[in-house]
Amino acid sequence: MNQQSPEFKLLQTGTLVDFEITNKDIQLATDEENVHVRVGLQFSAEEDEEPEGIAEWGALGFIFTIAAQSFNDARPRGYSDIHFKQVDEFTVADFMEGLTFGVTGLKFHGDYIRGRSLKTEVVVDAYGAALINTYGRGESVLRWLDTLKGKKHLKEV
Repeated sequence: MNQQSPEFKLLQTGTLVDFEITNKDIQLATDEENVHVRVGLQFSAEEDEEPEGIAEWGALGFIFTIAAQSFNDARPRGYSDIHFKQVDEFTVADFMEGLTFGVTGLKFHGDYIRGRSLKTEVVVDAYGAALINTYGRGESVLRWLDTLKGKKHLKEV
């Protein structure tokens, strides 16, 4: 991904959005194997900028950034492994496939993309409130948000 690509520009914008977690709910799914995580966020700024202003310039990039993290972290599930490529990138075309706008705001829903089980939904409203839902992804969404906040994660060597 080069610095002129639309993906890079969206990631650049998405990483500038500051937020606070307002609530999180972690539930064991009915199959007692998978986890459903729901995280509420509010865009925030240190200066005089209001959450609505942040939503205007940052919602699209923020949603793309979460979707890209979900894609990069996703693995095949069931028979989807026949379409899975270890080295692959989330594209604007992938993003547009799952992007809609409705009464709840701007929404991305990703189920399976090229063999990867995303099971991720992100909604941002006009007031700078966001909601992220993941299914069968463990608590990985919390790690993505920590990464956006600048926290480093240890990896096994």
